[in-house]
Amino acid sequence: MKELCPRFEKAMQLFGKRWVGLILFELLEGEKRFSEMEAELPISGRLLSDRLKMLEQEKIVARNIYSEFPVRIEYGLTEKGKAMEPVIKEIKTWSEHWVAAEEIEETL
Repeated sequence: MKELCPRFEKAMQLFGKRWVGLILFELLEGEKRFSEMEAELPISGRLLSDRLKMLEQEKIVARNIYSEFPVRIEYGLTEKGKAMEPVIKEIKTWSEHWVAAEEIEETL
C-alpha cells in the first residue's frame, strides 16, 4: 500500500477544518475587517477568531493593523494564502457541477 505524503496529509488536515475554506474564499476578494467576515459567514465570532489565529500561525492569513483613529485591523491573504486561489476556484467549479441543491438543504 502506498504511504500518504506527510505534506499532503498536513494540508488536508488544515484545509479540512470546518470554515477554513469559506474564510479563504471570502479573503480572495481582498482584505476584510473581522466584523465584515463575521457578518458574511454563518460562523460564531469566537470560532472565526480561532480559525483566523490558526491561519495566521500557518502564514496563510496576515493581520494588518492600520494606525488610524480608531485603529483599523484587517485580515488578508499572504502570498502562501493567495497560492490557494486556483484550488479554491476549482472546488467552487466542482461544487457548482456536482453538489445538488437537495444536498445543501440536508446540511443546513
